[in-house]
Amino acid sequence: MSPVLLILILLVLVAVTGLGLVVSRRRGSGLEPPSPPPAARPPVAPADAAPVAVPTEPEAVEPEAVEVPERAAERPRFRDRLGRARDALSGYLGAVAGRSSIDTATWEELEEALILADVGMSATTALLDDLRARVRAQGLRTGDELLGALKAELVQRLDGFDRDLHLGGTEGPSVWLFVGVNGVGKTTTIGKLGAREVAAGHRVVMAAGDTFRAAAAEQLGMWAERAGAELVRGDEGGDPSAVIFDGVSAAAARGADLVLADTAGRLHTKTNLMDELRKVRRVADKGAGTVTEVLLVLDATTGQNGLVQAQQFTEAVDLTGVVLTKLDGSAKGGIVIAIHEQLGIPVKVVGLGEGIDDLVPFDPAEFVDALFS
Repeated sequence: MSPVLLILILLVLVAVTGLGLVVSRRRGSGLEPPSPPPAARPPVAPADAAPVAVPTEPEAVEPEAVEVPERAAERPRFRDRLGRARDALSGYLGAVAGRSSIDTATWEELEEALILADVGMSATTALLDDLRARVRAQGLRTGDELLGALKAELVQRLDGFDRDLHLGGTEGPSVWLFVGVNGVGKTTTIGKLGAREVAAGHRVVMAAGDTFRAAAAEQLGMWAERAGAELVRGDEGGDPSAVIFDGVSAAAARGADLVLADTAGRLHTKTNLMDELRKVRRVADKGAGTVTEVLLVLDATTGQNGLVQAQQFTEAVDLTGVVLTKLDGSAKGGIVIAIHEQLGIPVKVVGLGEGIDDLVPFDPAEFVDALFS
């Protein structure tokens, strides 16, 4: 084959191939674009499957207003609130109960149990002396009979006191002065007693004589508002005697029946603070009212240390009674007996809980029954 002919054949082949490529491209441009894949559908849950929670934006929650606790339908019972003290006393007296005879070992075990229950050495000695006479007179023989005699002896010894909180019978308003160390609950006690007296139909003024503790007057003001009482306060760091004197004067001018006077908590070992308390007591009695109660607020869980406090405050301001708080807690209960035996002043009110109605009059028979039930 000649070279010329071969070149012509190659040119023809190149031309035919190029024409095929052009046609193929034109056809490809006229094709429909591929269909998009179908949209994904959520899987269908089985009929018995639990519904799936759909997340939503959290809603704004308004803070709840603080509400004053409602008054209880009935006052708390000692039996219901003294479970811890009862359990403790039962543990101490376990060796005495069930004994078939009353011998020297029985008396020693009973003495130890009473001391451990915070009755104190002096009060325990006096109590056991009278109890021995009772056992001999009644011919008692067993440990259970001994414990029964102990209950009767305790009720008799606790029952011979004036436990009323005196209100009225004086010219001008009656004044109840509250004293005690820091942290025992004086302000709360005033608030609860104020609520009780207002509910009984009395017009009450609260005097914020604690001028040293930060926000003490504000706290008492909150209680006054809750109780429906009126408040008289002074400047922070001011003279507490002046505040209480002004409170009594305001109560007399407004025709109020009762002034509940708060004082700053103070250590019973600080002579200058106890001297100041003596001044507060004198000034409170010089105004338009009359001091009818001087109440020591005492934490029942402090045990024998509380008795030392009571002795010092009695010497300073001539106490008329004790308000014993937190008796429903870890208190052993014997401090009640020690206060009566060694100081000769009555426990008038006790705290059996945090509620507004959990501050109740002290009942000796109910108290002893609750301890020994």
